[in-house]
Amino acid sequence: MSEKENKELEVNGEVEETMDDTVETEETVEDTPEEVVEDTTEETTDTPEENKDVESMSEALDASVEIKPGDIVEGVVLAFDEDKNVIVGLDTGHEGYIPIRELSTSRVEDPSEEVAVNDRIRVTVLRVVSDKEQGSYILSKKRVDQREVWNELQEKFDNGETVEAEVNRVVKGGVTVDLGVRGFVPASQLDTRFVRDLSQFEGNTYEFKIIEIDPQNRQLILSRRELLESEEEEKRAKALENLEEGSTVTGTVVRLTNFGAFVDLGGIDGLVHISEIAHEHIDHPEDRLSVGDEIEVKVLSVDKERERVSLSIKDLLLGPWDTVDEEFPAGSVTTGTVKRIVDFGAFVELKPGVEGLVHISEMAHRHVDTPHEVVSENEEVEVKVLSVDQDEQRVSLSIKALEEAPERDEQQQATQKPEREESRPAVRQPSLRDEDDDSAFTIGDQLGDQLKGLFGDDEDEE
Repeated sequence: MSEKENKELEVNGEVEETMDDTVETEETVEDTPEEVVEDTTEETTDTPEENKDVESMSEALDASVEIKPGDIVEGVVLAFDEDKNVIVGLDTGHEGYIPIRELSTSRVEDPSEEVAVNDRIRVTVLRVVSDKEQGSYILSKKRVDQREVWNELQEKFDNGETVEAEVNRVVKGGVTVDLGVRGFVPASQLDTRFVRDLSQFEGNTYEFKIIEIDPQNRQLILSRRELLESEEEEKRAKALENLEEGSTVTGTVVRLTNFGAFVDLGGIDGLVHISEIAHEHIDHPEDRLSVGDEIEVKVLSVDKERERVSLSIKDLLLGPWDTVDEEFPAGSVTTGTVKRIVDFGAFVELKPGVEGLVHISEMAHRHVDTPHEVVSENEEVEVKVLSVDQDEQRVSLSIKALEEAPERDEQQQATQKPEREESRPAVRQPSLRDEDDDSAFTIGDQLGDQLKGLFGDDEDEE
């Protein structure tokens, strides 16, 4: 039972005792002389005034209720003074004032923005003042409102509910929000990805989860990241269910790295490896893509357990070999760049993704020991297409076919060997006579004659 009610009972008790005295007086009227009765009647007629005095006494007792700093009391807005303070008449019979800075949890320039004259409000006593021109107490409405806000936030935290608030300031390590009380959101809790410039959040309203609350120390820590991660998890699961290997989907490039590009497919990110961006070699994904580009990709594979998706861009592009036989038909002449030199020749790039081979035997009409004698890497050369095999992705090229062969006398080449034989001195048999001299004879002739004579003698003897 409150102190006020106790005092009211005490007062009511006094009133009852007074009424009992009056009754007793009336009961003795019959045995009293008339003069005495008249006097008694006069005393009885003063009872209503005594009751009024009792009521005034009750009010005085109420007015004497003491209030101290920290108490919460109710009152009525009486007026606004020239310093924009709010004058409040408290139910206890006292008066106090609310400085404008203690009027609202939000910043206000004029007290009429928050309260009006005759509004009933709840305030807390901050301290007692000796100067009673504006009232005996300095009051705060803001702190009562904040206490109610803390109670509401505590209830939401206990129930796992979220809150919605506007980011009003960027501070060291994060941002602050206004929920009737100051809340802090660490930079790491603002988004699922690292954000360098926090000013982009200022002035925007977001939904937050309360991750830490301490009303006594006025500490409130919030997170937006946890809500985003929960939403992304749901989207990711749904996206994985809808992706099929071999299908073509549209996505947005969200991040570029040295090894490829990550593409948002509407809930899950897939990777386009650098080798799957183009048919030809590229040094970095940014040579072909930019963050924010909307592109079509082919789904190469989906790993639902590891939540990984492999994508390809080049599979949706016309390959460089698809039209090579039309662009470089056999017998045509074109220009290319020497990309690689090997022992048996040089590979010449005809267009990105298409290389042809100039065999060492097709580099010059003369004998070539090494391709470096004729070409060098990154040199631009003119070549003739000898043959094209589109299925095997092979193109044979020639450099010497575009050069004139050295001039040679074909007849001289044909008779070169006989001429060499004729030019060699003939071996002549030794002779003892000149061929033109009939008198001369040879050794053979002499020996023949001798042998003839020998056999002739034998014949004669026979």
